[in-house]
Amino acid sequence: MEAVVASVAGFTSAQIRVHTQRAREFVDVTDEIEQLVADSGIRDGLVVATSQHTTAAIAVNEHEPELFKDLDRFLSELAPTTGTYAHNAAPCGPGEHPNGHAHCQALLLSASTTIPVVGGVLALGRYQRVFLVELDHARPRTVTVAVLGS
Repeated sequence: MEAVVASVAGFTSAQIRVHTQRAREFVDVTDEIEQLVADSGIRDGLVVATSQHTTAAIAVNEHEPELFKDLDRFLSELAPTTGTYAHNAAPCGPGEHPNGHAHCQALLLSASTTIPVVGGVLALGRYQRVFLVELDHARPRTVTVAVLGS
């Protein structure tokens, strides 16, 4: 992962770049976001993490491998790769392939999340972590993170 950072008083933004390995992969970006908060010097405020892609999502959940299997199955059952999607009949751009299932799965999740910053740290629950969720296939992805506060 790689981060590109810009900063002004009370506001820091960065892009975290990730290269995913497969569809429905849960990439934990919590440590990178926590480091951005620490580097920003902001003690109290908000963090917003946003996926820059229509077939990748941001989720807050537990980092537990068996849970990832359940979530993978859940998403696959609701919008299977082998399903019939009108989107798949549309012409694809260079390097693209039919991915109607990934767009439908993304609609079930969220493109962004907001997390409070309290005392200079993310106010996450005991088991909560922040994930970029790849829904399509292995490729470079970008998460934009903004830290706002005092």
